[in-house]
Amino acid sequence: MPQTSSRTSPSRRSLLRALGGTAALGALAGCGVPAAYVRPGDRAVTDASATDHRLTWANWPLYIDTDDKNPNRRPTLEAFEKRAGIRVEYVEEINDNDEFFGKISPALMNHQPTGRDLIVISDWMCARFVRLGWVQEMDRAHQPNVAKHLDPLLRSPAFDEGRRFTVPWQSGITGIAYNHRKLGREIRAVKDLWASDLKGRVTLLSGLDESFALLMQGNGVDITRWTADDFHDVCDEVQRQVGRGQIRRFTGNDYTKDLVSGDVLACQAYSGDVIQLQADNPDIRFVVPEEGAELWSDSLMIPNRARHKANAERLIDYYYRPEVAAELAAWVNYVCPVPAAREVLAADPDKDTAALADNPLIFPDETMRSRLAIARDITSAERVDFARRWNKIVGL
Repeated sequence: MPQTSSRTSPSRRSLLRALGGTAALGALAGCGVPAAYVRPGDRAVTDASATDHRLTWANWPLYIDTDDKNPNRRPTLEAFEKRAGIRVEYVEEINDNDEFFGKISPALMNHQPTGRDLIVISDWMCARFVRLGWVQEMDRAHQPNVAKHLDPLLRSPAFDEGRRFTVPWQSGITGIAYNHRKLGREIRAVKDLWASDLKGRVTLLSGLDESFALLMQGNGVDITRWTADDFHDVCDEVQRQVGRGQIRRFTGNDYTKDLVSGDVLACQAYSGDVIQLQADNPDIRFVVPEEGAELWSDSLMIPNRARHKANAERLIDYYYRPEVAAELAAWVNYVCPVPAAREVLAADPDKDTAALADNPLIFPDETMRSRLAIARDITSAERVDFARRWNKIVGL
């Protein structure tokens, strides 16, 4: 397995664009156009899995293990193909949630197949698909490993209680990263970002769905059931901090460059990015604030009219085998959704690989877990107005 320090792959979350770039598509998903909704009885077609041993899987770039000597080979996926006798067409075509929504939404709203049996998108976008009835309920009888090993923290988000339509592929934490040596002190809370010695040296994430939850937690809000007033309180605070020059700018994935260069001393950040940054600069630290941090996922879904549903369910369950999840976690370095994989990594004969089992950003300890929560997603009724206000503050 490749070591953490050998890669510089970008974060899945950090590839997201700021919300609002595809207004027409956002309006469709946000408003839940009645004609776009697909009833449960119209979502499935005859499953060809029993006789057609293949499936097509759409994922993000750099989001699966690859061979050190040949990046075109994917060891865990090749092992599945050999074990199951199922050929997988793996397509790295998802670079942006909104963009991919636009690519496949015409087929889904018109009750047509997308040509894909399995997709991976961020949970806030998964919520739109679930509300629109564009994905199929999974048969857990085909997924005993998911039923047994899925992290309890991830089992029942508000948009998909019981995870009937989605299964986390990888998870992560939105918290705070900072340069401890250059700052000369610790950061413990969200409010620490507003300290005078950080004026002009702070960045926040520009995307609404990526930003709001952590900032609400800084105000003591339970993000599993936040309100419109909570959202506007956050906007008021951020607007004040922009006005006094506290915030250097709002960023996408480029916050990592600012942090490494020293132009920024503290920022909103994703746990997976920080693991990679720490390999080259141990002074960079990641903190789950005292008030808590957001736990998020990118999840697997089976879109409507997929021709190989049972094959897709079988592949999902394969990645929930602890030994497979461990191999994947050692490569991607996100929060592993299979806690049982920790023991597998701890027993690895390679010292560096075994050390990953003790990394709380891959396997959060109990103290950290107690401060993590999955945010209630933004509803269709809220999205247009909320995005308008947030984007005005951010300058989008």
